[in-house]
Amino acid sequence: MNQPIFLATGNAHKAREFAAMFAAAALPWTIESAAALGGMPPVEETANTFAGNAMLKARALRAKAPPEALVLADDSGLEVDALGRAPGVFSARYAGPGATDAENTAKLLQELDGFPPRQRRARFVCVLALIDAAGGEHTFLGSCRGRIGTALAGAGGFGYDPVFYPDGQTQTYAELGDEVKNRLSHRGKALEKLFAYLRARAPQVAAPETTPTLK
Repeated sequence: MNQPIFLATGNAHKAREFAAMFAAAALPWTIESAAALGGMPPVEETANTFAGNAMLKARALRAKAPPEALVLADDSGLEVDALGRAPGVFSARYAGPGATDAENTAKLLQELDGFPPRQRRARFVCVLALIDAAGGEHTFLGSCRGRIGTALAGAGGFGYDPVFYPDGQTQTYAELGDEVKNRLSHRGKALEKLFAYLRARAPQVAAPETTPTLK
């Protein structure tokens, strides 16, 4: 019987997404949302790094989880070189608390107004934080470099996807489609490292033939 990994999020969509990715990876763990433990406790994301904030969320849920359980959390965002790596850990609230994706993206484009392409370099970053049954803490970093466009392009994805062009691509994250985006994405790369770690704990599990599809 598969063992649960509790995901430190109150977002049901994210929990379903991670559950599907784990199922596709054919690992002997399944994702359970924080709702299974009575809900995600409030966490003030006070760290100045993605790894720090991811671990804060993981620790908060670990306090509610069974002793033998694993807990997983993630934190991600966009870093723009010309803006001193802003919005960074403030990516989800760049335009202020409660800001929408559209408002955050609009502020980003405004801040970069007039910057030539060579000064619009950026990268997406994702850090997954895992706390194992023994209390060991592990982080897995994934990143994707690219540049910020001058206008929205594409209807897919979310957040800053419509303005981010990965290196080597002429389309934004929002235009590429799931299969291509997930092969290049920061989250996909972080997950590859996490899955490799988990397979080392369960060597009888064969690696999947393809990278799991993120929705």
